[in-house]
Amino acid sequence: MGSEGPSTTFNKFMNAVNDAIDTPVTWFRDSIVVKNRPEYHWYHRQFRRVPTIDECYTDDIVCFIEANEQFKRDRMVDNEVLNILRMRAEDCVTYEGADHRRKCAGIMEEYNKAAENWFIKYGDLGVYGTVVDAYMKQKHRMIWERRHGPVGSGMKKELD
Repeated sequence: MGSEGPSTTFNKFMNAVNDAIDTPVTWFRDSIVVKNRPEYHWYHRQFRRVPTIDECYTDDIVCFIEANEQFKRDRMVDNEVLNILRMRAEDCVTYEGADHRRKCAGIMEEYNKAAENWFIKYGDLGVYGTVVDAYMKQKHRMIWERRHGPVGSGMKKELD
C-alpha cells in the first residue's frame, strides 16, 4: 500500500486481509472476464437488419414476426429522436425567452419536420399498430397521392 503511515501490526494485518480478498478477485477479472468479454464500439446493442414486410412471402410467419420486431425497434428509436428534438426546442425557447421565434427558428423547423415525418409513418396506428398496418398505411397514402396529389395540398382538379 505504500507510505500510508507507520508500519504497525494492525496495518500489516489489514494489508494481508486486503491481499487475500482483492488479489484473487483482481486476477479473475483481468484473466478471465476481460479477455472473454466481447468488445463493443457502440453504446447500444446493434441488431442486424431483417427483411422488411414487403420482402416476406405471404406464408412466412417467422419473417412477419422478425419484420414486426424490427418495426417496433425502429419506432422506439424514432420516438427517442423526436423526444430529443422536442427537448432541444423547449430548451431553446426557455433559454432565449422573448427572442425565441427568431433564434430558435432552425431548431423548431427541424422538430416540426421530424414530427410530420413521424406522423406520416406512425400516426393513427395506435399502440398496437403492426408493421402490416404501417405498410398498408403507406400503400394507401401512395395511392391517394397518385390520384389527388400530395396530402394536404387539396385534391386535383378534373381536367375536361
